[in-house]
Amino acid sequence: MYLINTEYKVETPEGVDLTAELAGPIPRILAFIIDISIRFGVIYVFYLIFQSLNWTVGPVFIAYFLLEWFYPTLFEVLYRGQTPGKRIVGLVVVNDDLTPVSWNSSIIRNFLRTVDFLPVLYVGGLITMIINPHYKRLGDLSAGTIVVYKNRTKDSEQLPKIKAIAPNLTLELEDQVAIVNFTQRHSEFSSDRAQEIANILEPIHGLQNKNAVNHLHGLGKWYLGGKD
Repeated sequence: MYLINTEYKVETPEGVDLTAELAGPIPRILAFIIDISIRFGVIYVFYLIFQSLNWTVGPVFIAYFLLEWFYPTLFEVLYRGQTPGKRIVGLVVVNDDLTPVSWNSSIIRNFLRTVDFLPVLYVGGLITMIINPHYKRLGDLSAGTIVVYKNRTKDSEQLPKIKAIAPNLTLELEDQVAIVNFTQRHSEFSSDRAQEIANILEPIHGLQNKNAVNHLHGLGKWYLGGKD
């Protein structure tokens, strides 16, 4: 039996703790219900259109297949870990180290929903979430992912007041972690020291001094799921 503790903490190679709040079964079920309602709504609209035009409904089944298998993955990867249902509930899928979910991880966790469905109505996945200390279903265990509340981190209120900036190139994991750490610890650095650190990463952003600091803070906010 595990004690109820929704805090999830990861220590980076630099020795900095990143903390997030785990999402339990109930909010995840709610997000799932919203997503499946959206999918069935889209399919129903397609069906009505094809019926009104007296067309064969074969393409409707194809659309159902594509939505069932690729809807979650496309949204999770392209929209920073959030399907519409997760966005409404305030959840986000991330890797175990709290970095953005990747294509491989999202594909694995979503394609294994068939296993979580067993024996019926996702009972297997629900049982796994209940007995796992991090509320992981089988797909999460295989993919190395977790579901957390967006922006519910210990340092979220201390982040710089700057708009999030999406990266224009794919950064290595170490660079992402370094930028997140720099953003979360911004209050620990003097202006000169912050600029000195930001200038070291000039090959990544091509900027200097205050502009470099602001750009890195914007990237850090983006990796942490912030918008402004």
